[in-house]
Amino acid sequence: MAVHSVPGVCPVCGNEMYVERLRCRSCGTAVEGVFALPRLARLSREDQEFVEIFLRAEGKLNRVQEILNISYPTARARLHKVIRALGYTAESGTSSRLSPEERQAILDDLAAGRITVDEAISRLEGRED
Repeated sequence: MAVHSVPGVCPVCGNEMYVERLRCRSCGTAVEGVFALPRLARLSREDQEFVEIFLRAEGKLNRVQEILNISYPTARARLHKVIRALGYTAESGTSSRLSPEERQAILDDLAAGRITVDEAISRLEGRED
């Protein structure tokens, strides 16, 4: 009996797929019902492969980029895509609410001694401390 991967997304409408029957290959015992697939199983095959490589690389994006022969920003973008596909928000060390100009102004203030390192970190992280 051929074993196939379970599609996590319906190829017709794009909605989530469910498993309705599970069977033991050894003894033939079957269980029927409606079983939701784990979040990782609902990822596209490409995203599942990325997660496997990310885990194999022990979460080090620089190793992921070497394995896949892609740039670091591309590896990071792929990781953020997977995070969003799993229903989470990808967070970074700096607030996405700050424009590049605003971040540079904070760094300029720090370099000129107008603010402390702690103040700069707080502003870059978007905290109002």
